[in-house]
Amino acid sequence: MISYKDIANVLNAVIPLYVTMFLAYASVKWWKLFTPDQCSGINRFVAVFAIPLLSFEFISRINPFKLNYLFVAADAVSKVLVLLLLLFWATFSKNGSLDWCITAFSLTTLPNTLVMGIPLLKAMYGDNQEALMIQVVVLQSVIWYTLLLFLFELRAARNALVLVKVSDHHTSCSSISTSRSSTKAEKNSDQDQQSIAQESDDQDEVVHVIVAKPMSSSSPDLEQHRVALQNSNKVAPDSSEDEEYGKELHMFVWRCACCSNSEGLCEHSVQVCSRKDEESGDGGEKELDECEKREEQVLEKGSQVCSCMSTKMVRLIMTMVWSKLIRNPNTYASLFGLIWALVSSKWNIKKPAVMENSVTILSNAGLGMAMFSLGLFMALQPRIIACGNKLAAYGMLMRFIAGPAFMAIASIVVGVRGKTLKVSIVQAALPQGIVPFVFAREYNLHSEVLSTGVIFGMIISLPITILYYVLLGL
Repeated sequence: MISYKDIANVLNAVIPLYVTMFLAYASVKWWKLFTPDQCSGINRFVAVFAIPLLSFEFISRINPFKLNYLFVAADAVSKVLVLLLLLFWATFSKNGSLDWCITAFSLTTLPNTLVMGIPLLKAMYGDNQEALMIQVVVLQSVIWYTLLLFLFELRAARNALVLVKVSDHHTSCSSISTSRSSTKAEKNSDQDQQSIAQESDDQDEVVHVIVAKPMSSSSPDLEQHRVALQNSNKVAPDSSEDEEYGKELHMFVWRCACCSNSEGLCEHSVQVCSRKDEESGDGGEKELDECEKREEQVLEKGSQVCSCMSTKMVRLIMTMVWSKLIRNPNTYASLFGLIWALVSSKWNIKKPAVMENSVTILSNAGLGMAMFSLGLFMALQPRIIACGNKLAAYGMLMRFIAGPAFMAIASIVVGVRGKTLKVSIVQAALPQGIVPFVFAREYNLHSEVLSTGVIFGMIISLPITILYYVLLGL
């Protein structure tokens, strides 16, 4: 049974964090002590020095050989379960999308464990529970934030492939008719002539290419004239077809949604017909039908995740993820902290006094500076609820109801019991993490929803976590 003394201990540990955040908020919003540029400098210091050193200090103290594997498994199972359900919804539901899949995953599974979780759970369940929170911090930094980055890069690559604006097919067909008449005047030209008609300003729209050829196919300049498409996309008819027709060819090129090769065009994106077929009407009808079919296919695939990502595209995505991770100080802090924890636990090596004091002098200020930075961030926002009441309500339900529910289910399934089960549920009900918001703002994906999750979530998280604490203690 939870006593008033237990609740008082929790409040004594957590309220100072909110006091720090409130002072930062008031110093910008009401007292005008800091300009936006100065706030940016403070936030930069927190991101580059305070938080990474705080992470290193916590992580380096754990014993990786004595992890609570059931707790780690429950955390992993809950996140994987949420991700699979969201991907299933995004794939098979009419209203599903990869964009909301990423946002919902961030809201449901990635809480602010380092700044809020460690002091809160220590006050609730004792100092020996700090190791569990540090394990969650390590997993988030090394695995889940990397996966989140991969999803963001996958979305960016998907948009580059399927963001195809197809012109109205009537305009396309009329352009084909116009291109036919324009080539009649150039039929007996002594040189190869090329003309490209692109029907809109976007590089991914339907493109009609007409290659007018001389009567003789033995011209030495035959292989020197190829159609150069925008973005270095080069398409030309096969030499066998050149020899067969020996006359002017009509080549229709479009960028389909499934194209993922280096040129951005697949083999089905090009159709070549001869003047003979065109005059007989067969070629023209084929192009008209093909235009309509291709437009329908692109529009159908444009709303889905690209299912034919090439190996080269996956490598490119992983390269982008790696380039962002190596620029993130938290990545180095987590890895170096874990390495030192392994070495220290294996051979019982202590940190040198100089190293210990150098890290501690800044890490001790990390928690307070992190809360101060949160207050500055809140003060700089035009509204606390930036995404509207409806989306804010959905976000809070995901953060404080769905997240703990999935964590409770996963913990019970893998066999977590007792105090560890309570810790796993309460830590899942912590406010929204800051790193997912940073990613969302960088990739311009529902940043207002994540902003509301961070700000409004910090305000209401204290009574909610205390409520969970009381209910689980009954």
